[in-house]
Amino acid sequence: MQGNRGLSDLEGRRIALIGGAGFIGHNLALMLHACGAKVAIIDSLGVNNMLTFQSTDNHSPDRELYLDITHQRLNLLREKAIELYVQDARDYLALAKLMKKAAPDTFIHLAAVAHAGKSNKDPYTTFDHSLRTLENALDCARSRCQHFIYFSSSMVYGDFTGASVTEESPCEPLGIYGALKYAGEKIVIAYNQVFDLPYTIVRPSALYGERCVSRRVSQIFIENALRGDDITVQGDGSDRLDFTYIQDLCHGIIQVLARKQALNQIFNLTYGESCSVAQLVGILKQEFPNIRAHYQERDRLMPKRGTLNVDKARELIDYRPSWPLERGLPKYIEWYRSLNMWQPVEDRDGMVVSR
Repeated sequence: MQGNRGLSDLEGRRIALIGGAGFIGHNLALMLHACGAKVAIIDSLGVNNMLTFQSTDNHSPDRELYLDITHQRLNLLREKAIELYVQDARDYLALAKLMKKAAPDTFIHLAAVAHAGKSNKDPYTTFDHSLRTLENALDCARSRCQHFIYFSSSMVYGDFTGASVTEESPCEPLGIYGALKYAGEKIVIAYNQVFDLPYTIVRPSALYGERCVSRRVSQIFIENALRGDDITVQGDGSDRLDFTYIQDLCHGIIQVLARKQALNQIFNLTYGESCSVAQLVGILKQEFPNIRAHYQERDRLMPKRGTLNVDKARELIDYRPSWPLERGLPKYIEWYRSLNMWQPVEDRDGMVVSR
């Protein structure tokens, strides 16, 4: 466990989270607030957030569930009196005005279309919400910021050439999402070269945890299981992912903020040990013994991944992930069950499989 290492170092820090009302951002904001930091969130609420599901144009069968979850996020932020500015970060002048008002010493850039499939289908929107917002944030930060943190992705590596990758491994991203994330890394580094803007780039992987509406694999599987539906696995189940519980990632960012050794570095911030999708299904079956899995052809644009080595983060910032999938997934399922939105459903054999 990471305990309280570095927490006192954040007392009084002024931190702006661009795109901070999303899955990662609101969890991170709550933890930063608990550490004594002064947090300000800038978010349009329009990308995979409350306004997405509020619109009558949204015909998702999970619309009501995701509306409830996004409202939970906002309620938690409001309860802690965390500042939230509903503003599109693509508007440079409006963002600059807010940054002058909030006067942060640290920027954390989270704004993006966080879905590889959607990115490949709509490159323009992905570029607009990813690189446009990043360039605006960097330009606002370059004259006032002590530390700029950019959220990249394990997708920048493309197909892993071995069982694991380090931060020094070659990056050959597949598809729009990974390419834009890698482009973002290069832009952040360029701002350091030109303007001496201190940065840290983090590469998470296969995140899961409370109040996610991003349609990540673990989320989809749990929701299907709670409804009594079958789950669909792309490929034969042998694909490996470094599943990372949201609390481990947030603790990693605390360490990034608290340690000077993090400046001008790139870190893998994952659990640091991959599991196969078949193992994920196996853990799920412990909670839902009657769940059925079907297999289909895997997406050719989904890279073959594995473990992201976190030795560099362990050494430089004392990163200590503590949530293996067999511990984190049951906790995630427990949270889902606490929503009380699930009616008892009988499977084909008459067994109750959800509640």
